[in-house]
Amino acid sequence: MDQTLITANKMKSTLIYIGILAAGLLGANTASAQTVAATPPMGWNSYNCFGSAVHEDEVKANTDYMAANLKQHGWEYIVVDFLWSYDNPPGSNIGNPFQLRLQDGSYVPWLTMDKWGRLTPQPTKFPSAFGGNGFKHLADYVHGKGLKFGIHVMRGIPRQAYWAKSPVKGTNCITADMVADTNSKCPWMNHMYGLDMKKPGAQEYLNSILELYASWGVDFIKVDDLSRPYSNAEVEGYQKAIQNCGRPIVLSLSPGETPVAEAAHATKYANMWRMADDFWDNWKEILHMFDYAKSWEGVSGPGHWPDCDMIQIGKLSKRGPVGEERFSRFTQDEEITHVTFWSIFRSPLMIGGNMPENRDFELNLFTNDEVLAANQKGANPKQLYKKDGAMVWYSTIPGTKDIYVGLFNIEDVNKDIAINFADLGLKGKVKVRDLWKKQDVGQFKTSYQQNINLHGATLLRLSPAK
Repeated sequence: MDQTLITANKMKSTLIYIGILAAGLLGANTASAQTVAATPPMGWNSYNCFGSAVHEDEVKANTDYMAANLKQHGWEYIVVDFLWSYDNPPGSNIGNPFQLRLQDGSYVPWLTMDKWGRLTPQPTKFPSAFGGNGFKHLADYVHGKGLKFGIHVMRGIPRQAYWAKSPVKGTNCITADMVADTNSKCPWMNHMYGLDMKKPGAQEYLNSILELYASWGVDFIKVDDLSRPYSNAEVEGYQKAIQNCGRPIVLSLSPGETPVAEAAHATKYANMWRMADDFWDNWKEILHMFDYAKSWEGVSGPGHWPDCDMIQIGKLSKRGPVGEERFSRFTQDEEITHVTFWSIFRSPLMIGGNMPENRDFELNLFTNDEVLAANQKGANPKQLYKKDGAMVWYSTIPGTKDIYVGLFNIEDVNKDIAINFADLGLKGKVKVRDLWKKQDVGQFKTSYQQNINLHGATLLRLSPAK
């Protein structure tokens, strides 16, 4: 790729931005984009290691680990994933317990819920929630460590609230059965109905749950069953409720595949959204993620990040949800590729493994500040080429003439992967630094190549030699 093509790519990104601006899509969200998810969020999520069955002591253990080992490297979010209102007894690994109907129409299992039809944490899993405290005490614990607290929620309103005709807080005699869309159902968990956002009281219901989350001290919500199919009206409703609650809260949409055709809408109303369905520790899924990322090229920026899904490294599936308890099935080279690509693409970084069980290798992957800087400080990640079992991505470094470059061996044999500096707009001698090795490689005049293990990668910083 020559300088003309690089210029064309920059013009393409500029036109995307101008198109979004002209459509009025940066209006209300501009201020929050400066302060909420201005860089890709970095944290931990309980799903990949505990499924629906994480308990409070395990959340605290991961909080303690992050505070002691990762906080200084930019990691900050602790996110409790799904079914925190369901009573998983100790040892339970039930993934998606479908609710059944009793003769009177009520539901079993009955999820923990307040009088306003809002789900609350199950005290058997989260003892500090006893007495109506919700997640307040756990969020206070996380905040006390200098970190931020997040939760997973399912789109819509509980079916059991519909049955109970729970009143909608902030309305005059509107009940849950008056705002639910009974034709809008999640195909893989039957606890919720969608909301008909045209009905009076629907927005007020979302306002009420965000007010509750804000009172607990929630900093991040991952809303599930929202991107596939993409629910425009409900996405807007959650963002309106966040703006109404008075607390900065990151809005994450899940799961993918989010339609690329909805890029402008997602950019306006969400801070991050899943590009693909659930990602697990399988090499073929990394190969697919490269293609998803290419389709979202040029869209990411402060406050809005296409999401590759969680980092499948460390101890996984301790209590479900996929496969037996294990350390990641990725090889060490594949794990380096995993972190390298998520970093240079500027995906949000959410660790999926149980962090207290990390070994030295995992810890080193998560604490390389030079690699993480590509995720937090790079700009406009692009694919340079993908051919003959090799792939190269690059991004610029604002305020400098330096360039981050990721070299990826996607073949099943070791091979040399090369870059021509002219393809990146670099002239004269170029200083090459290997960010994983944290060492300067040397100065080169026209090109650089490196032998990379099968399924491996390296991340470089190229600087014009002075």
